[in-house]
Amino acid sequence: MAAVREPSVKTLPLSHFLRKPGERSLLRFTTAGSVDDGKSTLIGRLLHDTRSAYEDQMEAVKSSPINRASGPIDFSLLTDGLRAEREQGITIDVAYRYFSTPRRAFIIADTPGHEQYTPNMVTGASTAEAAVILVDARKGVLAQSRRHAMIAALLGVSELAVAVNKMDLMGYSQAVFEEIAGQFRELAPKLRGARLTFIPVSALEGDNVAERSARMSWYEGPSLLEFLEQVEPARGASSGPFRFPVQYVIRPRDGFRGFAGRIVSGALKTGDPVLEFPSARQTAVSRIVTFDGDLEEAIAPMSVTLTLEDEIDVSRGSLLASPAAGPHFGRHFEANTVWMSTEPLERGKTYLLRHGPHEVQARAVSIRHAIDIETLEAKPAETLGWNEIGLVAWETSQPLAYDLYGQVRGNGAFILIDPLSNRTIAAGMIEAAASDPLGLRRSRSPAVFRTGRLTPAERAARSRHTGALILADTTSAAAQLLERRLFEGGAEVVLLDTPVQPLEPLLRAGLIVIAPHGSSCRGFPALCMPEASGGTEIEGQVSEMLDQLREKAVLQDRDQYEAGEGI
Repeated sequence: MAAVREPSVKTLPLSHFLRKPGERSLLRFTTAGSVDDGKSTLIGRLLHDTRSAYEDQMEAVKSSPINRASGPIDFSLLTDGLRAEREQGITIDVAYRYFSTPRRAFIIADTPGHEQYTPNMVTGASTAEAAVILVDARKGVLAQSRRHAMIAALLGVSELAVAVNKMDLMGYSQAVFEEIAGQFRELAPKLRGARLTFIPVSALEGDNVAERSARMSWYEGPSLLEFLEQVEPARGASSGPFRFPVQYVIRPRDGFRGFAGRIVSGALKTGDPVLEFPSARQTAVSRIVTFDGDLEEAIAPMSVTLTLEDEIDVSRGSLLASPAAGPHFGRHFEANTVWMSTEPLERGKTYLLRHGPHEVQARAVSIRHAIDIETLEAKPAETLGWNEIGLVAWETSQPLAYDLYGQVRGNGAFILIDPLSNRTIAAGMIEAAASDPLGLRRSRSPAVFRTGRLTPAERAARSRHTGALILADTTSAAAQLLERRLFEGGAEVVLLDTPVQPLEPLLRAGLIVIAPHGSSCRGFPALCMPEASGGTEIEGQVSEMLDQLREKAVLQDRDQYEAGEGI
């Protein structure tokens, strides 16, 4: 049974220990990786070796009847606090732990590795500035390891420490470590510029966790704690443009109307001009109100109440932003989407999109690509399944004031909700603004996302034509060429070899039906194409037929449909 080594305390100046907590920088980091890679054990060991676990916690762990470790202490119990987690020996929910060293304070998000708990991993990594990706030295880089690394990179985590764990079970082999590091380096170009640091560790034995290990003298890099103390996270939210999503309108008495929320980006002083979205009206901040009194200045991520100099319409879901660096404003954008539902993504289906406190209807217009989790390469896709990641073009029913996720994380992310079950089914990070993919003139008014039966106007807006009957010799070359010309133009067309009655259901569905002579219909345009023979005559007859369809307003340009009719 391995003994638990007490950490040695380095000699530090007294000023380090007397430094106030506010004077130490704060780093938020998350753990990630596949099942049983040792994430919770690593965090428990880190808490133990930095003397951040309280005595009563250690006594409870030592006296616990559950111990799946080979040593006297199961360090995973310091973070796995749920009964189901201890019974099964797995992490289910996100566990947040806090500790500090003389150099820095830390907030850890210990996330689960099971595929069905990927949403919890996304939650933990969404606020992280660094991530520790664990890899079991016995198993190498697994699909879940790659998935978590990709999700962390998409979420803007720029510092990734790849901790090759359980080196004690592989005899502290340098060759094993180098092989796994090589596998992960092949993924580096796909991780959006994230910096990789490789550290061989043994969470159970404490090697290279808080201190460098003498058992791996061949390793010359930092220990995990040294990495976390030295890493420089990306610029904080306070350095970005001002963004303030309004969460609540406060009016406790006559004469006071304040707008409560959290500053997700930037800084604000009294008197600063702001733009209100969606109206794009400009006003200025008259007061910054808090429970402890008014402030002259506030920065992200403070929660405050703002009052404005002008009486303008501001409600929950409105956004106050800097006029000097305004957000994007529109209904179309592309977003990296992590699909977290067992039901696949359906293009055209209406979902609820929650962007901060603002909730609108949305649908997927197209799927640009999905990510092959084995290679992290983009691949063509028609849908996204459970735990798949892809770039999706989204359309919302109302314009959103949004930023690109890489510029303002707090205003560039959203979640999707199933309107029937109210379950969160996806998380999205906005990658780029997009133009209206259908070219419709919908900016005049918000689109209407309907949930009932499709109407003829909706079908016409999608296919650019109404239902119509064309009588012809369906065995002739002219009829067959007409069908092909309509099809190549994007029309929904069908050629019937034999008479079919009634035709009205097909016509109500918006189809152009080419049927044999003698067919009939009620309530829809019916045109007759004379028989044709000869190559040039056939082309002429088809062109004439297409002209007649336009004259009868069967074929129409998209711009003839107003906002909302095609949705």
